[in-house]
Amino acid sequence: MGGRAPRGAGPEFAPGAARYDVSDRVQAIPYGGLGAVHQLAREVGLVRQLDARLPILMKRRPYSESDHILNIAFNVLCGGTVLDDIEVRRNDAAFLDAVGARTIPDPTTAGDFCRRFDTDQIETLMDVVNDVRVGVWQRQEASFFGQTAKIDADGSIVETHGESKEGMGLSYNGTWGYHPLLVSLANTGEPLYIVNRSGNRPSQEGAPAYFDRAVEMCRRAGFKDVLLRGDTAFSQTLHFDRWTKDGIRFVFGYDAVSQLVETAETLTQEEYSELVRKADDALDERQRRAKQPRVKETIVREKGYLNLRLVKEEIAEFTHQPSKAKGVYRMVVLCKTILEERGQRSLGQRERYHFYVTNDFTMSAEDVVREANDRCNQENVLAQLKSGVRALRAPLNTLNANWAYMVIASIAWSLKAWFALMLPISPRWRAQHEAERERVLRMEFRSFVNRLILVPAQILRTGRTLVFRLLAWRPDLPVLFRLLDAL
Repeated sequence: MGGRAPRGAGPEFAPGAARYDVSDRVQAIPYGGLGAVHQLAREVGLVRQLDARLPILMKRRPYSESDHILNIAFNVLCGGTVLDDIEVRRNDAAFLDAVGARTIPDPTTAGDFCRRFDTDQIETLMDVVNDVRVGVWQRQEASFFGQTAKIDADGSIVETHGESKEGMGLSYNGTWGYHPLLVSLANTGEPLYIVNRSGNRPSQEGAPAYFDRAVEMCRRAGFKDVLLRGDTAFSQTLHFDRWTKDGIRFVFGYDAVSQLVETAETLTQEEYSELVRKADDALDERQRRAKQPRVKETIVREKGYLNLRLVKEEIAEFTHQPSKAKGVYRMVVLCKTILEERGQRSLGQRERYHFYVTNDFTMSAEDVVREANDRCNQENVLAQLKSGVRALRAPLNTLNANWAYMVIASIAWSLKAWFALMLPISPRWRAQHEAERERVLRMEFRSFVNRLILVPAQILRTGRTLVFRLLAWRPDLPVLFRLLDAL
């Protein structure tokens, strides 16, 4: 409360009459943290590489490729949710001073820029961003490359409501839209490749080629060990032998086909062992918190609905040779015993089998299942790119234009990751600084914007120096200052 006592009976919200005035001399913006992100983009070479390697414009009058791309990415970082929000900053003299511009592209020009991209140019854009990404990774300590690079892939439906969006299709669930593929690095949550496709394309289409490119990039950066992960759609057995020969490990879900189910059912009880989840293994009875009442399950029982309750999980393994592979691979089977109930009546129980294939014969079966389950964290990355960054959207009218927009808008998420990775670690305060870096790295995008970007700041020009005079305090500002010191 800052030493101020509450009013007592209230209300606390009692400001009195509000009076508005317009300042002629003081210029301020609500996104004071943007200056640090802009400096970061220049320091890691993003601006320079975009202008040097991305030939989109025949003549730069007056904007360059980096101007167009940062215009869209900064719109996202400043809290913009649609391209039209660029118009707010385009008419803000203080914002123009903050980014050192006389003018910025308007929303229509931003959309026209995305429409200029063809497939090869979008691939070039992703390569440019990833080369900058490798440079950021190579600034990390040796321990960063001592861990396994875990590369995840998944598809996600982007719904559209327009009638004339070229390239859209009808997805498996009856939704009109696009079906982009996301290949990401689980270690940092960074999107390595985003590939826009028609809504009717299968989830795994094109994934092996982007897996290979992601592996090459990780090895070029310095990672020694690489692990590919994906759900059942991505277990494309045609590539198993090639990946194994190249020293690439993988853990994929595998379809529960009748042949595998029959094999799992023929295994003896001695070949199965109970799966102990990590939380149960780490905590004893005294440390576990009491579970909250299961409201949903109570309602299901009261209404007499069919209730499926997990009783136990058991794991076993056997070898399997897929039809399109010459090698023999390890198949881990997870058997879930499900109890079927309706109201207070038990209808019996049944087993449900889940299969995971891997070429790693050194991991325990429990670790194989955990790796497959940990891949689900990519759903959080997809959720952030959809609702936080709003990169997985289709604001334009062609497949390639929307693909370009997805890649450009996702740069805002990459800048957040680079913000965290570029934070210096002091030997004296190592534990605290590493915890702060991990917190920013895993922070939701909207939290990052509200905590570190949306800080009111007065913009001053003194000689050749641009000054951001912060007009409010945020608890996370020391993190921002540490980044500025490093830059």
